Amino acid sequence: MTIYDELGVKPIISAAGTLTMLGGSLMPPEVTDAMAQASRQFVPMEELHIAAGRRIAELCRVEAAHVCACASAGISLMAAACITGGDRDKIRQLPDTAGLKNKFIIQSAHRNGFDRALCVAGGRLVEIKGADAQALEAAINEETAGIYYTHAWFCTGEALPLPQVAEIAHRHGLPLIADVAAEVPPVENLWRYFNEGADAYTLSGGKAIRGPQSTGLILGRKELVEACRLNDCPHGGIGRGMKTGKEEICALVKAVDLYVHKDFRAEMAVWEARVARVIEAMSAIQHVRAWREFPFGDGQLIPHASITWDEGALGITHAEAVKALLDGEPRIAVQFINPQVYGFGGYQSKELRVHPSTLQEGEDVIVTERLKQVLTAKR
Repeated sequence: MTIYDELGVKPIISAAGTLTMLGGSLMPPEVTDAMAQASRQFVPMEELHIAAGRRIAELCRVEAAHVCACASAGISLMAAACITGGDRDKIRQLPDTAGLKNKFIIQSAHRNGFDRALCVAGGRLVEIKGADAQALEAAINEETAGIYYTHAWFCTGEALPLPQVAEIAHRHGLPLIADVAAEVPPVENLWRYFNEGADAYTLSGGKAIRGPQSTGLILGRKELVEACRLNDCPHGGIGRGMKTGKEEICALVKAVDLYVHKDFRAEMAVWEARVARVIEAMSAIQHVRAWREFPFGDGQLIPHASITWDEGALGITHAEAVKALLDGEPRIAVQFINPQVYGFGGYQSKELRVHPSTLQEGEDVIVTERLKQVLTAKR
């Protein structure tokens, strides 16, 4: 009997990608072993954070790194670091920003539900419309604490490129911080944003890197990353409630080590084969269209199968199909691109996405067969 059996929770097959609501990803045995080892002894947490950050910085080819609770926590900590620096009195003052610079300039194309994490630290967003360098510079004033940037598959609007924004920020003596939570693979993105001028950026530790879901990385320049650490647990700043345990920290170090040494070509070949099998099967069904696709942007470059159909002809809506898959046996989750949810990113039509990276061996066949059953049942 598993722990899920004891709790009465029935697991799923996830073809939905590394979604937080479904548990992120699955940790390799080496990562769970590191977690178990770390759980058996006490350790000074500040020393562990510093040592882990040093090792991850080496692996990721950046000046400094810090393990945080997740990418959202990373956004809050980066914002706090821009506002306080390493000043302990200012750190204790947050989220009260009276007398402190607390404005963050953001391009309209980068607005999304995760940017509210800046406000946890007392930050306030100043939005500029379009990809307008002059408007960005004009928005800078004595209250500006930094410029905020986002790379994500759902931010599809036109925006100034990160190197140009970094140049503007640095010319005005401001830091550029970025949310790039899901932007690996490619592995080179771990250091790409540093080389393009970002002073600090955050990634999820529990997506493609396959560490604990309750972890994230902050990478970047030494002074700003150190200020993030001082705002975080075990210190008494706004990050005190964003705790990462010794087990999660050690597990993420191992996960990053495994990730940067992975055979990505072999992994991509497996993903492509799974996607091709799904597309072949779905394309054989009348009124169904299936195609291979990558997420928007330069990161999270994992192919997936996108599927849509004539709802009237098949007698089933996309939402009904998602529910049927989740309610069936075995339980299967796919990603549902619903314009009512993702319309802000320019998505105007419904589709289901089958992601190969969260499937285990043979599960693509199971998912394909269930999809065929669901889509042809009412015909």
